Amino acid sequence: MNMSYTIDYIDLQLLKLLKENARMSYAKLANELNISESAVRKRIAKLVKSGIIKKFTIEYELINEIRAAILVKTQPPTPVPEISKKIIKINGVEVVYEVTGDYDILAIVKATGIDIINRCIDEIRSIPGVAGTNTLIVLRSWR
Repeated sequence: MNMSYTIDYIDLQLLKLLKENARMSYAKLANELNISESAVRKRIAKLVKSGIIKKFTIEYELINEIRAAILVKTQPPTPVPEISKKIIKINGVEVVYEVTGDYDILAIVKATGIDIINRCIDEIRSIPGVAGTNTLIVLRSWR
C-alpha cells in the first residue's frame, strides 16, 4: 500500500458506497457525492493504484450455506504469517485474520455442508505449527 495517498472525507464516502454496491455507476457515485464523474474516476483510480482498494467483488449468501469462524492457536517455531498463508489456500476459506488474544488466527469459512467445514478444520490442524482450533458455527447474521 502506498502510504503517501491521504484519504479525505469524500474518499471515505466513496469507499462506503462502493462497499455497499461495487457495481454502482460512476454517474450515480458522482451524484451521491456531489462531485463530477471525472472526479470519481480519478479518485477510484488513485485508491486502486495506492492499494487501498484491493479488488472489486461480490458478496453472496446461499440458502443452504454454512459459515464458520475457526480460531487457530499456533506454536513456535513456525511463524504465524506462514501458517496464515497456508490457511487462505484451503478450499472454502474466505478470509484469514491474524488476531490478538488466546488464538493467533481467525479463518472465516463458507461451505454448503458441515462435512466441508470439518474438512477445512482437519486441513488447518494438519498444518505444521498449528497447536489447536476452536470452531464457531454462525447461526444467524445481520447487516
